[in-house]
Amino acid sequence: MGNRNQRHVEANGLRLHVTEEGEGPLVLLCHGFPETAHAWRHQLSALAKAGFHAVAPDLRGYGSSDSPAAAADFTTLDVVGDLVALVDAEGAREAVIVGGDWGATIAWQAAQVRPDRFRAVAALGVPMMGRAPVAPSRMFPQTAEAVFYTHYFDQPDVAEQEFERDVASTLRKIYFAASGSAGSRADPSTPNPFGMVARGQGLLDALPDPEALPPWLEQADLDIFVESFRKSGFRGGLNYYRNLDRNWMLQGAFAGKRVDVPALFLVGERDTGLAIPGMEQIIEAMPGLVPQLRSSTVIPGAGHWLQQEAPGAVNAALIQFLHSLQDDE
Repeated sequence: MGNRNQRHVEANGLRLHVTEEGEGPLVLLCHGFPETAHAWRHQLSALAKAGFHAVAPDLRGYGSSDSPAAAADFTTLDVVGDLVALVDAEGAREAVIVGGDWGATIAWQAAQVRPDRFRAVAALGVPMMGRAPVAPSRMFPQTAEAVFYTHYFDQPDVAEQEFERDVASTLRKIYFAASGSAGSRADPSTPNPFGMVARGQGLLDALPDPEALPPWLEQADLDIFVESFRKSGFRGGLNYYRNLDRNWMLQGAFAGKRVDVPALFLVGERDTGLAIPGMEQIIEAMPGLVPQLRSSTVIPGAGHWLQQEAPGAVNAALIQFLHSLQDDE
């Protein structure tokens, strides 16, 4: 590890906690749920060594960053506003934005609505998608027996109470079950935290608690995540899901607008998202929405926590992409 620095930044009315390393053109790294900036521990050093200023914020509601009290303050556009302010706070005119999971959704929207500030985008796991014809709450399944996990998250305090009961067990279960270590997504017996939740049960009830951590996750790193969520709780992260319909409404203002900056897409072969019907077609259709998509790559064996599970492949792809942008100039 080089000269890694942690500090707080005033941005968009909030105090955001950031981890940074290196000097050079700015690269913002946006984590997903349930993660923090520590999810980018392998990328910070690699990007710094390659000549970039890598900055990974704990997004609003996570880690040591501020968490607004109102659930309504967690729309994608609120977070994009934080990131625009973070670029300003770093004294930069523009940045390349990289995101995984929720961070990928945010990164796509940041590049879509502010191409003047985000000169390129790299997304891990979640492709750019056109606006759905109906609100997500009407689209995601619910039956007499079970509901899609986003409906489960929508219930006030229910998931918070379940996840905060034993934070270490919660994270072990979710990290393992969504990773490539859990098994092939073609096998219906492979656990998936981002699927259906049986009514009357919690999301964690159907997930195994692994006897040993998967090989990509050290105990010391899990401990850092656990400590973060013990302090912050899960409410901030869950509030992102509670704005899915609101995000859909706000997206109406940008419906049909393409992402007009250079882009990179990476997905693990065992990502939980690839189990969603139609996802492969959405990925194949991306060039229509992202005309400057430079590469769309499936990384063998890896699951949903791609930058943690396959850091070598992710770092190589990111650095090649970043250097290609410099070659354009």
